[in-house]
Amino acid sequence: MPKRFVVAASEFPDLPCFPAGFELAESLTAAAQQLHGTGTPDATMNAAVELAVRLLPGADHAGIAEIQRGGRLRTLAWTDETVRFAAEPRHGGHTPHPDWERLWATPVVRTADSEADGGGNTLSGLGLRSALSLRLRADRRRLTVLTAYARKPQAFDEEATRIGRLFTAHVSLALDSATVREQLTEAMRTRDLIGQATGILMERMDIDAAGAFESLVKASQRENVKLRDLARRIVDANAGPGARGVNER
Repeated sequence: MPKRFVVAASEFPDLPCFPAGFELAESLTAAAQQLHGTGTPDATMNAAVELAVRLLPGADHAGIAEIQRGGRLRTLAWTDETVRFAAEPRHGGHTPHPDWERLWATPVVRTADSEADGGGNTLSGLGLRSALSLRLRADRRRLTVLTAYARKPQAFDEEATRIGRLFTAHVSLALDSATVREQLTEAMRTRDLIGQATGILMERMDIDAAGAFESLVKASQRENVKLRDLARRIVDANAGPGARGVNER
């Protein structure tokens, strides 16, 4: 009877070999271009799950989830409702995939047959017989995991796992790049917003830039509001007819 098992990272070389020919290299290059062409982390993950089904041999569905210490998770991207339901928390918001806990120690987890040992789990109940989970990101508090699912048992062999590890390396790089771009864009927007709010306070309170910024910081601390959010309130209030906004003094 097929058994459920976990593949240790040591079973795969750090630099796995390509299959004969250059089809995989070309496919990964095209996938990388598509991933890096996305504008946000969400768009990167949505592209990644669609590409995973096209690239990984045997894959029928794919999803990305974030797992916190203790098993709590949230689903970030999915190819279809079956995958989203498969990753929905059960029993108090904890992951329905006990093997995912092993991803804290190894970058790859492979489920050969969800119906082994009698089944009765979330995957077998949805007709998903095998799964390949690959770690995208990890820190002390959370994991980000890409999982490919198949409707037949033992769908993911060593070749699929090697391809998956190469693919997730590209996804991780693209996701980091998209995150940095998003953070820089938000930082620029925040800087401009704070600059506008500071200018409003300078005119309203007849003070210089340093005094206006200090007033803004003090108001932020006093009201327990993020500086960015307070600046937005001041700018929005100033745009309204006759409105004075928050008490900045």
